[in-house]
Amino acid sequence: MGLGLCIIMIAVGAILTFATDWEVDAVDLDLVGLILMAVGIIGTAVYTSIARRRRMVVPPVAPTVTDDRPRDTF
Repeated sequence: MGLGLCIIMIAVGAILTFATDWEVDAVDLDLVGLILMAVGIIGTAVYTSIARRRRMVVPPVAPTVTDDRPRDTF
């Protein structure tokens, strides 16, 4: 589940919970909205923890110095 889907779930859940007053038989839309928001928040937390773990930090490499001048061989 991607970050975009998690944000959409939170938004749809908030809309169902706070912005609608629909009545459906045998379905409590407020509860469905709360469940969607909870799943979206949990998904966002899991996604960010996995993304943080996958991010690889490569330490900077010291530049290599080469001397191309000819050497005197006596």
